[in-house]
Amino acid sequence: MPNAGRWYGLAGVVIVLDQFSKWLVLENIRFGETIYVAPFWNWVLTFNPGAAFSLLADQPGWQRWLFTVLALGVSGWIAFMLRQHPQQKLLSLALSLVMGGALGNVIDRVRFGAVVDFVQWHAAGYYWPAFNVADSAITLGAVLLVIEQMTSANKKEISR
Repeated sequence: MPNAGRWYGLAGVVIVLDQFSKWLVLENIRFGETIYVAPFWNWVLTFNPGAAFSLLADQPGWQRWLFTVLALGVSGWIAFMLRQHPQQKLLSLALSLVMGGALGNVIDRVRFGAVVDFVQWHAAGYYWPAFNVADSAITLGAVLLVIEQMTSANKKEISR
């Protein structure tokens, strides 16, 4: 049976890339500054005390610890699942991306009280909420989890 260590390593790579990108942003962009990259893309520096799409960002601070504990709990569950299913490549890849992204954002919540976001996409005057490498890993991991579930369900139907 394959070892889960490589999947933990991948989560670690996501954390390193996320934290390195945030360090670069914090060193080179002022809070609230917008740097034009392309007609649909800006670099910005924002701090999100909430969750995805700034959910609960307007709360007085308790959400910082709620999201930290939630991310740590989910990451613990993922670590367990990776030990149980390391041979399932797509599932393990998806879970590793989610775990790495969640822990990358936990580091920000502990250090800054909020998550550092810096990628801003927009079109026709509509702006997507700013995000970061960790958010991208979580999103990609979630999409891969859906694909994995759909393809594994199809395999089960075919084998019946």
